[in-house]
Amino acid sequence: MSGKKILMLTGEFTEEYEIYVYQQGMEAVGHTVHVVCPDKKAGDLIKTSLHDFEGDQTYTEKPGHFAEINKTFSEAEAELESYDAVYAAGGRGPEYIRTDPRIQAMVRHFHEAGKPIFTICHGVQILMAVPEVLKGKEVAGLGACAPEVTAVGGIYIDVAPKDAHVHGTMVSAKGWTGLAAFMRECLKVLGTEIRHT
Repeated sequence: MSGKKILMLTGEFTEEYEIYVYQQGMEAVGHTVHVVCPDKKAGDLIKTSLHDFEGDQTYTEKPGHFAEINKTFSEAEAELESYDAVYAAGGRGPEYIRTDPRIQAMVRHFHEAGKPIFTICHGVQILMAVPEVLKGKEVAGLGACAPEVTAVGGIYIDVAPKDAHVHGTMVSAKGWTGLAAFMRECLKVLGTEIRHT
């Protein structure tokens, strides 16, 4: 089976693990992951953030490493038909890129084409900007996103931190601690079979 082509939506201060772990894991099994950010070109860098739960009432946020954009945004826009799935990483990025009509159009394309949509943590906020994507759908994400999910007609699923949730071809998880389960479910939806001998 040939590898699939996945479009990853990011913005400044997207969660570092949710970029690098996902990208490298998918590439390790033969898929292509194009990391894009509005108005950025291939070779540009974006700042990332690191989120953790350290006993406070909410998560902490610290500066992460730079992440490299490997596909020019406008090129990805022009080639949407060639992508098999879209992935919205979490962190701060989704808070602002969801307001970009170009991002909304990308998400709408995958929804209308019936292609897989993957989100983790705050990545679900990107889907909220295109309410028809979530209407009647079950989706996980950071707990703070639950009121927004239900406000646009979605059904928030409170999964355990290391779990993922699947609704049709939509895969979602609470945050980076669930990346293993999340990626395993994404691979199933993509039709990727891994055999151990």
